[in-house]
Amino acid sequence: MESLRWWLAERPEVSSFRWKQGQTFAASYSVLIGWAVGYLALIYVLRVVVKSRKTPVPLGPIPILHNIVLSVGSLVMFCGCLQASALQIESSKWIWGFKSPWKLVLCFPRGTISAGPVFFWSYIYYLSKFYELIDTVVLVLRKRPLTFLHVFHHVTVIFMSFFWLEYAMSLQIVALLTNTGVHVVMYTYYLLCSIGKPPAWKKLVTNLQILQFVFSFVASMGTLWYHFTGAGCSGMGAWVFNAVFNALLLALFLNFHNRQYKKGVRSEGKRRGID
Repeated sequence: MESLRWWLAERPEVSSFRWKQGQTFAASYSVLIGWAVGYLALIYVLRVVVKSRKTPVPLGPIPILHNIVLSVGSLVMFCGCLQASALQIESSKWIWGFKSPWKLVLCFPRGTISAGPVFFWSYIYYLSKFYELIDTVVLVLRKRPLTFLHVFHHVTVIFMSFFWLEYAMSLQIVALLTNTGVHVVMYTYYLLCSIGKPPAWKKLVTNLQILQFVFSFVASMGTLWYHFTGAGCSGMGAWVFNAVFNALLLALFLNFHNRQYKKGVRSEGKRRGID
């Protein structure tokens, strides 16, 4: 465990990390907006090109390798954030007299800078969101349906994770742990599908995503409580975006769940003559 902790939280490259606007790789609004615009433009171009084909573009082992990278990567980020959070909670310079370590998880002290192990893993998470855009490329090349939820989620999550770092936002520990934990399950599911062995727990993946956003929204109420009772949590201005982001995604996932699974129940009922 000590060796794992060193690699994930105490190694110099991790412990000395510091986010600097315009200096750290991809730490600028121009990169952020450029990637978002480029992503939407690429989707449009690829859909026009693929539309002229009668068959999907053969991708060989690319989807399998892509899902392995994301499932393993999500597990590493989860473990890294967990180790980094434990280390920061033990550090007196971060507790600032807080009586409970849970207060620190929900409310970074005002004046916190984006430096140290927790923010290192937030940064790795931020970079991983650019890589995840390959999800969309794979879907389009395979001539699979592309939903508004899919595109909206991929674009906005990049902005959200950028704000975590730019404004040292409170609540990111909760969001990072829940999201990477869910992604381990989700990309494992996609991996099994890509090798031709789809498991029977597709609905579980959607339910976990919904639970993630419910939990994050409830936790954000704790952040607001600390803020308005005088704790002065860091990054509260950018929290508005985070709250709206979670609420919108929760609504979109609930709508997706209703259309995806209620339709299946109705179809099954009609097939059996009970609807």
